[in-house]
Amino acid sequence: MDRALLYRPGTHARPKPGTPAPPELSALSWLVADARTGEVLAAREAHLKLPPASTLKTLFAITALPRLAEHSKHTVTEEELDDIGPGSSTVGIVEGESYEVADLWRGVFLSSGNDAVRALSKMNGGWDSTVSQMRKKAKQLGALDTHVVSPDGYDAPGQVSSAYDLSVFARAGLASPEFVRYSSTVDAEFPGEGGIVNTNRLLSGEDGVEPYRGLIGVKNGFTSDAGYTLIAAAKRGGRTLLATVMNPQWGGVHAVYEEARELLDWGFTAGKRVVPVGTLKPPPPPVPPMPPTSPAPAGPGSSPMAKVAGAAPGARSVTVARAEHNDSGSGFLVPAAFVSSACLAAVGLFVVRRSGRRRPGEEEIIH
Repeated sequence: MDRALLYRPGTHARPKPGTPAPPELSALSWLVADARTGEVLAAREAHLKLPPASTLKTLFAITALPRLAEHSKHTVTEEELDDIGPGSSTVGIVEGESYEVADLWRGVFLSSGNDAVRALSKMNGGWDSTVSQMRKKAKQLGALDTHVVSPDGYDAPGQVSSAYDLSVFARAGLASPEFVRYSSTVDAEFPGEGGIVNTNRLLSGEDGVEPYRGLIGVKNGFTSDAGYTLIAAAKRGGRTLLATVMNPQWGGVHAVYEEARELLDWGFTAGKRVVPVGTLKPPPPPVPPMPPTSPAPAGPGSSPMAKVAGAAPGARSVTVARAEHNDSGSGFLVPAAFVSSACLAAVGLFVVRRSGRRRPGEEEIIH
């Protein structure tokens, strides 16, 4: 599979004969993939680096969820709430109050609460530590378009991700029962706030958006820089698809949901009748270079052997083969000490005796 294909501009899809092409969408970037296999069914500008808004909370979740026991409690401090960006979405946590980790995660997934992210980050070792952990996690997953500055996805200079990377994060999240439980929750109780409803309208059906049958999350987002963003996962007939949509250019506030709906519909309709154009699986680690072969020390008593240079990092390995050889590996090299220790008459005799022999073949490098 050509991993470079999705780095090329434009829309990439390979439907088999008789299978419709993917829909034409207004989003700057989008991708639809099989969540189980990781096969990318179609994509447009998959690696275009864009502000992710709150869809970056998927990376925050897969990073911090395994590190925090859900029934642990945390008392919120004034410091945690001081630097929440203006206009941020919040779930309404209060300084001095104690919250269970599970409640805070519901605040993250349902209300997209940047205040809940701050509290969980504090429990996770602090804001800067969480940023470092998220960067490391992205790299481990092969999500190299992502640069984390603010774990909650709030607009920050240099903070970017891509439809490809966000799909990778969501796929990793779907392997976690906790992640799925939180991301698929439509409504819940939150301490001090009463009921809260998931802001993912494709899941909740709020504001006149028709819920998508089989939807299991994952996360929506909006900022002034990012526009509307969405990662949606749905399961039908034993198959789970992921659709990521970033910044639709027309269609209003609900366009991100409708364009994701179109991608999911196409993916389920096309089924297996498309040739994948990429994969969400991380690339295999590079093979370490072979250590260089140390030359044998010269001098009397040293065994003659062929000298082969070690492979440089990233270079193709080569096999050195001889036209004639024996199993001992001694080859046809004549030790220099032999000549230096002979007299001129012996050298002359050696040349005469050798003149009647067939010369050995030259070395051949096979790639």
